[in-house]
Amino acid sequence: METTTIESPDVKTAIASLREKAPFIYGLTNYVAANLSANVLLALGAGPAIGAAPGFTAAFPAGAGAVWINGAALMSSVTPEALEEAAATAHTAGTPWVFDPVAIGAGAGEYDEILTSLLKYKPSIIRGNASEISALAGGAGGSGVDSTLDSSEVIDTVKDLAVRLDAVVAVSGEVDYICEPSGRATSVMGGDAKMPQVTGTGCSLGALSAAYCAVVDPFTAARTAHAAFAAAGERAGTRTTGTGWFAVAFLDELSTL
Repeated sequence: METTTIESPDVKTAIASLREKAPFIYGLTNYVAANLSANVLLALGAGPAIGAAPGFTAAFPAGAGAVWINGAALMSSVTPEALEEAAATAHTAGTPWVFDPVAIGAGAGEYDEILTSLLKYKPSIIRGNASEISALAGGAGGSGVDSTLDSSEVIDTVKDLAVRLDAVVAVSGEVDYICEPSGRATSVMGGDAKMPQVTGTGCSLGALSAAYCAVVDPFTAARTAHAAFAAAGERAGTRTTGTGWFAVAFLDELSTL
């Protein structure tokens, strides 16, 4: 398995391309993660719009550079119908979209069915923690939104899902693993232990993956987003002690990549 870092040439190219092209990225997520997701996109050059105001889900996915749909949007005021309309519109328009099945497999069967139904609209990238990826493949889920598995425990699941769903599949953890349908796989190391203690970091990783989908292929997009998070998290961690300052430093480091 290859390794991806912030110094990988195609990662550097993707970062520069996003800043140069500044694409419009549309997303659905929950109110807890929306602010950080928007700020992450702005820090790296994309232009975000988040939410399901009347008409948005029928129009914005067709005109956006990419879309991300976070299942946790259902925890806010976003309806299942809005999620499906956004996914269907993106699929019909050929707009790449990223699916983050937050908390799937945690015991809420109706919620799981809604998220699973979105797979028919062929997301370009599926990302989640180890328990979410396990549950999506039919295995055990986690505890609420938290994983009870390590990313290393689902490497084979990531590879199998990528082939089965014909999508790039990424799992985040102490080490991130990303695989595309052809079987090509990579790992990304770095980050900081404080990252899971900042609400919305995982959700905003999905947003950033979508942003890079607007300028490069999905596998490179996922690799770049994960490498950017790993580098910014590691750098922010070396100069902060608490999670509050870390959250600010993390955005600062992203903005200077």
